[in-house]
Amino acid sequence: MPQPLARKPLNAYHHGDLREALITAALQEAEQGGAEAISIKALAKKLGVSQPAPYRHFADREALLAAVAAEAFRQFSAKLREATDRPSKRSKLSRFAQAMLDFGLRRNGIFRLMFASRVIASASGDSELHAVTRETFVLLVDALEAPAVGLLREQAALKIWASLHGVVMLAEQGLFTGQMAGTTRENLVEDIVAEAKLALSAAIDAARRAGATKG
Repeated sequence: MPQPLARKPLNAYHHGDLREALITAALQEAEQGGAEAISIKALAKKLGVSQPAPYRHFADREALLAAVAAEAFRQFSAKLREATDRPSKRSKLSRFAQAMLDFGLRRNGIFRLMFASRVIASASGDSELHAVTRETFVLLVDALEAPAVGLLREQAALKIWASLHGVVMLAEQGLFTGQMAGTTRENLVEDIVAEAKLALSAAIDAARRAGATKG
């Protein structure tokens, strides 16, 4: 009597896809606990492979974390692009900012892996990780919908980036207390957007006047 075929475990992966399976599984772990939750040994056990198998694809844990962070930034950029490309009466910058807030709070473990760990700082400047972070930053610069005048757009984008990151981290830690408890995160983000747009517009006008004077 023929023996029934053995069923593959639910977490089994197709041959040749171990690298992608490791990144996917690591993202799932990071969702719950950030970078600290990712262990190559635990991932190998979860995927049902030998302990040395992951090292055929990643030299060490830092290399795996960099690949996971790069994938997280690709997913982040996709959400931001979707938000800013969608027709709306709200400005692109407002949609970008609210999408970043939503991503940061819904996927905070991933957000902390991306922004509150040493993963990016440990990666080389020409790495895949740095390339995808630059692509995300370009989306923010484009969302400003402002003409290029020197480095003004990039400087404004960096200030907004830092402010939005701060809102996400404070909200996630429950630090909107005292009088600030009456301010919603969404309203605070809209204030940041409005102030940034006014400041950038004023800076661009000042730069143009200075250029005209020199001319």
